[in-house]
Amino acid sequence: MLDKTIKYLGYFTACIVAVLVLLVVYDATARYLFSEGSTALQELEWHLFDLIILFGIAYTLREDAHVRVDIFYAHYSPKTKAFINLISSLFFILPFSFLIIYLGIDFVSMSFVQNETSSDPGGLEYRYLVKALLPLSFVFLSLQAVRDFKTNLGMWKSL
Repeated sequence: MLDKTIKYLGYFTACIVAVLVLLVVYDATARYLFSEGSTALQELEWHLFDLIILFGIAYTLREDAHVRVDIFYAHYSPKTKAFINLISSLFFILPFSFLIIYLGIDFVSMSFVQNETSSDPGGLEYRYLVKALLPLSFVFLSLQAVRDFKTNLGMWKSL
């Protein structure tokens, strides 16, 4: 179930990329050809970019396409690769994710209680919604990291 959820999250993110591209083209055209701009439209672009980055993290981990030093990693044996993935999940991804989730919940709660909106006139309301993406995305990342940890542990033991 998690695998399908993360897969569809990646597809959703890809659709948001397409929407963002269209939005930026429209915004740039309106601004430079017709001297018309919108603060809300620009903020929506930022929020969509946030969504792409935050939801793309778990999908990237699922697809094993995250950033690392492939110049070294590519030459390692499968057992060494599994060990590196175990260590990175256990000591980097999971603790960092848990920290972001822990701190993010208060961050979102405070924004919700204050009914935080944009400080710019004409900006978007309900800023807590985009802030809620932060802990939510790291929940997905944590679940994917645990899944990968189990997979790599089994691979490491069997090699």
